[in-house]
Amino acid sequence: MALPGGRAKHAGKPYRWVSDRVGHTERYVAHPGRDMQITTFRTDGLGDSTYLLTHDGGGVVVDPQRDVGRFEQAVLDAGIRLTHVLETHIHNDYVSGGRELARRTGARLVLPAAAGAAFDHFPAFHKEDLPGGPVVIRPLHTPGHTPEHVSYVILVEGEVVAVFSGGSLLVGSAGRPDLLGDDRAEQLARLQYLSVHRLAELPAETGLYPTHGEGSFCTASGAGRTVSTIGMERRTNPVLAYPDADAFVAGQLAGLQPFPSYYAHMGPINLMGPEPLPSPELDVLDPSDLPDDARLVDIRPGGAYAAGHIPGSLGLEMSDQVAVWAGWLLPFDNPVVLVAQPGQDVEEVARQFGRIGFDSVLGVVYGVSGWVGSGGALASFETRTTDELAAAMAARDDLQVLDVRSPGEWEECHLEGSLYRYLPHLKDGLPEGLDRSREVWVTCGSGYRALAACAFLEAAGLRVVVVTPGGVPDVLERLSRKTA
Repeated sequence: MALPGGRAKHAGKPYRWVSDRVGHTERYVAHPGRDMQITTFRTDGLGDSTYLLTHDGGGVVVDPQRDVGRFEQAVLDAGIRLTHVLETHIHNDYVSGGRELARRTGARLVLPAAAGAAFDHFPAFHKEDLPGGPVVIRPLHTPGHTPEHVSYVILVEGEVVAVFSGGSLLVGSAGRPDLLGDDRAEQLARLQYLSVHRLAELPAETGLYPTHGEGSFCTASGAGRTVSTIGMERRTNPVLAYPDADAFVAGQLAGLQPFPSYYAHMGPINLMGPEPLPSPELDVLDPSDLPDDARLVDIRPGGAYAAGHIPGSLGLEMSDQVAVWAGWLLPFDNPVVLVAQPGQDVEEVARQFGRIGFDSVLGVVYGVSGWVGSGGALASFETRTTDELAAAMAARDDLQVLDVRSPGEWEECHLEGSLYRYLPHLKDGLPEGLDRSREVWVTCGSGYRALAACAFLEAAGLRVVVVTPGGVPDVLERLSRKTA
């Protein structure tokens, strides 16, 4: 599959992009023996990508996350010397692994000159090429997502071939400008307008490698999850179609969705000096002797959680977003104990928590039988399908339904007569009009967030029915079929 942009020529030699979908790599081929390869490491739970560029025996890593072992292993497997670790900006959505990866490999750690980080690094200045790399690395100041933001343009034999755009120009979108506060959002959006157009002036065949993509709360609108080219973005990216800066600002600030509360802690950690990721190996704990200050996060399948769970535990079925939601729903770095089934990858969940600075994952409890054996009671609730909710709504006028999807999802469609409260906001209280004396049917888009909502609803003494799998769009479709 050829990357959009086709072929380019330089000094009479053909250049081409080749995409290896199995290995998630893009390779820029100059001529035999001189090729540049870019490997993409996706972290789908956060919606982010880290990149490894290799060329002529040297390598560069861009925006590494905190679990740096996977990048270090890729460098060893490639048999290259890592020369640079590049950070495009001070990240707000994860703890950076740049400092640790540079320490382990001896590479030069590069941050935007305006970052003001409190640890040793090499400053990247606008259009001042970095010394000593396997290719020419040219920083471009592209503020907007953050004030100090820098993109890195890659040149081979004098020709621009790629750009690492971080949180500036994304595939089909741009990085949101409001993560540092609403009072700075408009001015940062104006800077973002200039930055995305600066990047759009690069040659059409330039490969575009953003850090943020589909699933990231750092995007101002729905972003694509893969790489692109500058030419493709000129033709298709709506953020480049606004007639002027005022229209761009209005568009970028309209309809922005809430972002996780733990974001407030990421920037300060990344400025002061991120520490290495704690070991993901977890102790198996006795359920009768759990730490008083620990919050239980139950990662078992939703059906098992519904059938019986330790009261107060947060139900987040094993997925690549366990830590994202736990980090949003719990106080920052709250000590955590996992409740899991044997065979579940609890070390992966611990790594997820570590990526967002939750370093107090104290251990794991397997199942709930030990809790019951020590005299503890279990909580449970009923589950119903979307068909059953549609049937109940058609038959009853008094059904109490709570929708916990995002504001954008609610505005796009919702069930008539339903109550609304976005899942993260339940920790601040229940919606007005919710009758605590009656059972409440909880729904979202898939059932995942509805399950997580139960911890807050049960704590308030409500009787809960969770709609899973599926959610509001499915119910609406079924109701429309009944009335057609």
